[in-house]
Parts: sequence; structure tokens; C-alpha cells
Amino acid sequence: RDLPQYGQKQWQSYFGRTFDVYTKLWKFQQQHRQVLDNRYGLKRWQIGEIASKIGQLYYHYYLRTSETSYLNEAFSFYSAIRQRSYYSQVNKEDRPELVVKKLRYYARFIVVCLLLNKMDVVKDLVKELSDEIEDYTHRFNTEDQVEWNLVLQEVAAFIEADPVMVLNDDNTIVITSNRLSETGAPLLEQGMIVGQLALADALIIGNCNNQVKFSELTIDMFRMLQALEREPMNLASQMNKPGMQESTEKPARRENPHKYLLYKPTFSQLYTFLAASFKELPANSVLLIYLSATGVFPSGRSDSEGPYDFGGVLTNSNRDIINGDAIHKRNQAYKEMHCLHPGDLYPFTRKPLFIIVDSSNSVAYKNFTNLFGQPLVCLLSPTAYPKALQDQSQRGSLFTLFLNNPLMAFLFVSGLSSMRRGLWEKCQDYLRKINRDIAQLLTHSRSIDQSFLQFFGDEFLRLLLTRFIFCSATMRMHKIFRETRNYPESYPQLPRDETVENPHLQKHILELASILDVRNVFLENTLDDY
Repeated sequence: RDLPQYGQKQWQSYFGRTFDVYTKLWKFQQQHRQVLDNRYGLKRWQIGEIASKIGQLYYHYYLRTSETSYLNEAFSFYSAIRQRSYYSQVNKEDRPELVVKKLRYYARFIVVCLLLNKMDVVKDLVKELSDEIEDYTHRFNTEDQVEWNLVLQEVAAFIEADPVMVLNDDNTIVITSNRLSETGAPLLEQGMIVGQLALADALIIGNCNNQVKFSELTIDMFRMLQALEREPMNLASQMNKPGMQESTEKPARRENPHKYLLYKPTFSQLYTFLAASFKELPANSVLLIYLSATGVFPSGRSDSEGPYDFGGVLTNSNRDIINGDAIHKRNQAYKEMHCLHPGDLYPFTRKPLFIIVDSSNSVAYKNFTNLFGQPLVCLLSPTAYPKALQDQSQRGSLFTLFLNNPLMAFLFVSGLSSMRRGLWEKCQDYLRKINRDIAQLLTHSRSIDQSFLQFFGDEFLRLLLTRFIFCSATMRMHKIFRETRNYPESYPQLPRDETVENPHLQKHILELASILDVRNVFLENTLDDY
């Protein structure tokens, strides 16, 4: 746990050794259970502790490798604890610290279930955890009661963050997954000339003040993380024999890009992780930086227009924000210290860089300069949303929702809050068709900046780019998105008439709106309005 997260190779041998020790320990207690029970008084909760540690180990291994199959392994250990009631006797012992172990186990199990989209299990666990917390606070008058109740509130808000419910015929909620599936990204067709770069590393940075969070994940970080992962496979189904650690045949598909999840990092933490990612980036690979954070605006007038004159985003607000408002600096001549300015990222543009900024000052990154001629793209969120749109910022940003689950975002801006499964699937099919057409528009454009095409060979980046264009086109056609600041931007700029304002794409968006019976929300002949 204490080994630094960055630097992918240093920690691997330690994990290997720890896995070995716990595997031996687990087998030992299985083989000698009777002796341990009868002669040494081994308690069931002690077996639960070992299983819980193994689950935690798999979870941490997932965090460090981004390989979703390790989440399944963590899940199987955590569920075994619950199924076999390893912790059931803890409440009979008069030791609050043991009950805390049980509560922590629940909190960790919930995180793993959230990441695997097992929402039905999450709801059961929350109910059980709530009863356990009530019992714990009733029996031991402890000071951490408030903290545990906060954990419950956080997870309840997290579960309800999606603005639209998809319902089965019996009105149960359909669990939708937003990881990359086989049919996810539009396929490259003949004649599409794109680069061969692959997304290898991503930094997902979250610092939105009042956004729903659980553990150290804001809802924006959670959504972005899923957009950069494939659907998890079971390790056992991937291997020749269950339990074998190495298979001679590698799985056919590429691994997930490696991710660092940074919640409210200080500038020095952020730069350390950035430098480590940059250093370890393989040849022909891309580094992605995703920023979901409060905007920092330039103070005072500046005569120059350099990369530090437009403000940026605040990555850590411990010292800088009181009641949600940025403190105005004593001396306006100085720059904000904890702000990540566009200029701070210049050194890293020596390698291919893909930046996504979701912030009220995302446009600061429009003033980028490509100094080294490497592929470089910034996708920038709207800086404000129409007042008529119900404020959802606490439940995550609309822009990030479009990048993670474009259909849900489309339904939300169309004023829909629930939908039947059959119609949802019909719309998803239509959206895949739209994505294929956007891919055609992009790759056949004569005036598009080459950076976009160089990134387009990677499945994850291709999907993000097509969703970005869909988002931008949708907002430009929407009746209440009328100000320039309501639209996403990009650096370099996209040729509007060939992409986000293309009549062919606009026709498709109206078609989708017709399927949903919400055509009245959109402008019919947008071209005449400009």
C-alpha cells in the first residue's frame, strides 16, 4: 500500500510476493481448519479477515494495472465472505474495533460493486451496512458515528447520480454498462487513413467542489474511468485452466490503457504523476489527461496573452476556497499557485497528448500552442449551461456524461427521465449508426487538422472523438443552448460545416429525436439560423 502508485514496474514484484503469501495462508487454513478451530480457537471472522485482505489486494492490483478482470477476482472473495457469513459472529464480541473491520469490509465491497455496475448488489449492501452502522452506534457510543453515516449518504447519492432510468417491462431498473464493448467504437473502414497511435496512459483528475463522490472517486472521474476500459472478462474464462496464472495464448484484444486516478491532487503530486507517465510512455503511444475541476479565472488585466494569462483549473482547493467561492488574491499581479495553467502542460507536448477539460474555464486551454509538432488535441466542455436546463452539476457534468453515455445525456437534454428497455436498445442501435457516419465525416474531411486523424486509429480515442462531435452537434441544434459558451470547443478547431454543423449529421439527430418523440426540443432548420 505504501509503495508509490507511479512508476509501473517498481511495485510489481512486491505484489507478486504478497499474493504468494496470502495464497499459502488461505490454503493452509483450508487444509488445517479443524485443528485450527478445535485446538487454537480460530474464529470465523479471522478467516473473513484473510479473505477480505485478498479481495483488497486484487482491488489494489486493478487500481495499479487498470485490468478489469482483477475486479471480478476481488468481487468473488468479497461475496464469499458475505455468503459464508464469516463476519456474522463479530457483533457478539464486545470489541468495537472488530465491528469497524466489518464496516470497512462493506465499504470496500460497495466500491468494487459500483465499479462492476452491480447496482442490485450495491443496494442490498447499503441496506445491510445501514443496519450494521445503527447497531454499532447503538452499542458503542463512538465518535466515528457521523463519518459512517456520511459514507451511507455518499453511496446513496452516487447510486442516484444517473439522470435517466431505463426500465424493464416489470419496472425494474436495467443496469447499463458504459465500458467499451466489441460493438462499441465505430470500425475503421477501407479508405480511412488514420494514425497508428495507441492510448497507453491516462491521468483522471477530479476536483469539483460539490460533486457526488464515494471513496476517492467523483462521479465525473467514475464515468471517465469506465469510458477508458473494456468490458471485464473473467480471468478463469481467459485462461486455459482456472487458476493458471499464465496462458500460452494471449487474449486477442489489447489491454486497457493504464490509468492514474487523482482526487484533488496538489500541484506537486500532479506533476510527479505526469512526469512518471511521460517517462514510461512507450513509442507510438498517447498520454490522455482528463481534468474535471473548478475554473480559475485570470485576475486583473494582462497586457500579454501567454499560456499563463488565461487562468486554468484548480486541482486542489484545500486552501483556496471558502464556501465555494475562490478567495481573491491579495496581490493580483501573481498567478494562482494551485491552478493548472495550459502552460504547465507545454513540456509534455513533446509526446502525443490528448487533453479533455471539463470546467467553467475550459476555454483557457483553447489558447494552446503546439510547440513540438506532435499530435495534440484538447476537447473542451461548455463553460456554462442554459439556466432553463435543470441544474444537475452535483450529479456530474453533462459534458462528461456525453463522453461516457451519450444516449443518456441526449435523453436528459430532451427532458426525459425514464425509458423502456426496448426503445433504449433501438436508440442505441441508431446511435451506433450516427457514430459510423461521424467517423466517415471526420476521416473524409479535407480541412481537418491532422492531429484528430492521428488519434483516430485508437478505439478509445475514436469513441471519445465521435461522442464529442455528437455532443457538440446536439447542443448546437438544441433550442435552449443559444450562447457560444453553451457549446463545447476544441483545440485545434474542427471545421464546423464538415463536422458539428454538418447537415447530414443534423438530419440524423432530428431522426433520433423523432424516435423519442422529442423533435420539438430541437431547431428544424439550423442552417438558416446562422
